[in-house]
Amino acid sequence: MPDTFFHWSASLSGISVTETVYTVTGGTARKALVYKPAGKGPFPAMVCVHGGAWVSGDRFATAGFAERVAATGIVIMAIDTRLSPQYPYPAAVADVNCATRWLKYHAGRYGIDPGRIGGLGVSSGGHLLLLSAMRFNDPRYCTEMPENTPLSAKADARMAFVVTCSGVLDPLARYRMAEKNSDSDILLCHRAFFRHMEIMEEASPPQILSRQEKADLPPALFFQGSDDPRLPPDTAEKTARAWKRAGGMATAIIYPETGHSVGTWGKKELADMLFRTQSLASVSC
Repeated sequence: MPDTFFHWSASLSGISVTETVYTVTGGTARKALVYKPAGKGPFPAMVCVHGGAWVSGDRFATAGFAERVAATGIVIMAIDTRLSPQYPYPAAVADVNCATRWLKYHAGRYGIDPGRIGGLGVSSGGHLLLLSAMRFNDPRYCTEMPENTPLSAKADARMAFVVTCSGVLDPLARYRMAEKNSDSDILLCHRAFFRHMEIMEEASPPQILSRQEKADLPPALFFQGSDDPRLPPDTAEKTARAWKRAGGMATAIIYPETGHSVGTWGKKELADMLFRTQSLASVSC
């Protein structure tokens, strides 16, 4: 299926935006918006995974944010994922895995350096991103076939780096926080996606690391606001410590007086996040 080209606002500053189908399952297509900076590249790239507590959101959810990241010289592939309760874990993780393989195979189309493809996850999208990165060759996550990609394609879903913003990196800890706070909305979303506490624990990145499971650990940045009411306050820092204990490189950045939604972050915080992300993408390989 050919890409659809969008002529969007002048604020894109030379960025081209195309819509593409990256996989089809049971007649249902998952689409992506690919934001390409001006120039020939080669560019680093990121698969961008939206938030929505695993039950809502799509490729448009991160539109303004993805635009800002692309303006730093990074190709951004903002994807749809299947949503619970219709599609519980691990369907959405398999979508991230599939999108990563699709982007690697089609890197030449967008002037991407295939050795510098990483990921960007927002809120629950941060959880999906980490699982796909840590377990890039897990058979449960490799079930989807990238669209317009031959069966002989060798690209895998390994990521060169990962970045999360307000990431639900420890869903088990957040669930317990929601129980303590009687937050029915968060509890219902967790139950819809994971179905069982045992699955939530199995699919929690810090728990994976504490069990000393074999995991891929690309260089990571974990951004979080100090006043985020939807996450335990130590989420980013705890995950970064566990990441480093397991042999990876990770930095947690905590922004004072900052909440959960990236759209509410101040100009200073957003500029810092963009600078750090650009720097990581530029050196990762």
